[in-house]
Amino acid sequence: TLDEATLARNRCEFGEEIRAQPLDGPYYRERSPDWSKVTVPMLTAANWGGQGLHPRGNFEGYLRAASTQKWLEAHGLEHWTEFYTDYGVQLQRRFFDHFLHGVDNGWQREPRVRLKVRHLDRFEERTESDWPIPRTRWTPLHLDGGALALREAVPADGGAISFDATGDGLTFMTAPLPQATELTGPAAVKLWVSSSTTDADLFVVLRVFAPDGEEVTFMGAIDPHTPIAQGWLRASHRRLDSALSRPWRPYHTHDEVEPLVPGVPVELDIELWPTCLVVPAGYRIALTVRGRDYEYPKANGARLSNFKNELRGCGPFLHDDPRDRPPGVFGARTTLHVDARHPAWLLLPVIPPAGG
Repeated sequence: TLDEATLARNRCEFGEEIRAQPLDGPYYRERSPDWSKVTVPMLTAANWGGQGLHPRGNFEGYLRAASTQKWLEAHGLEHWTEFYTDYGVQLQRRFFDHFLHGVDNGWQREPRVRLKVRHLDRFEERTESDWPIPRTRWTPLHLDGGALALREAVPADGGAISFDATGDGLTFMTAPLPQATELTGPAAVKLWVSSSTTDADLFVVLRVFAPDGEEVTFMGAIDPHTPIAQGWLRASHRRLDSALSRPWRPYHTHDEVEPLVPGVPVELDIELWPTCLVVPAGYRIALTVRGRDYEYPKANGARLSNFKNELRGCGPFLHDDPRDRPPGVFGARTTLHVDARHPAWLLLPVIPPAGG
């Protein structure tokens, strides 16, 4: 019912406002939760397939909310095939019946964490006492630059290895796993990186490969070929928040730009979003480090009507705006430094079998 001039004054150019605010500050803080004030009972529902979309808010909300009555649920596929069906509705109804209607339905004895543990062909429901899972064995796998391998032992020697930031990057892979291995939780990567320019974007992708070399992906919240886990960091935004960072979840301030000196390595800690998969024996775990978004090599051109781009692994969540990533800076050469002075590793959340 408003006239066009009033409507125009009420609107904002959201994309332009974001581009005008490249660093954290009042603009974003005014639009973000103050977790110290979230004291109401909370049930947050995450989706393993939501890489690039929901999970970080779900898990951060659970970790940081001040509420003493909070629960975390993580399911397997899209929300509409899990949380909006009988399983999810019944869980929500129990929560709301208890806290809104005072129903004594056993919710007070509900474990704090309920997971749909992901296998290649199924999900198995399991409860835990907290998140990250307290019995997690935080397991570093060291990057071997010479062999492009992931190893439990620190490589005896090393060096520098470079890649084209617009190419496929470098993939480091384990030997075939001797036994099934559950990965459930957040992960992190330590890298030492230099660039031929004054900055670099790092995209790190946790991947799994079958014995025949085929990559394992899953139907995600949006994309039909979602990888196991992903992380992103602009090297000039490498400053860590010392209060919020943990070895398994580096947290960056994003409040200052620290340009690179071309050819000089800097230390980067990169968060990989929480994930879950029981990796079968004989399969391989891999870490890909690249300078652009992940793409599933066999993407089949699938599209959804409301997205302009082909779905190639990241859905619509792409980092391809030349105004943000000018080719002269982010289309250069990136070098990983892997040696005794520059140790690099992937930290994985390995869950031992119950009772193990």
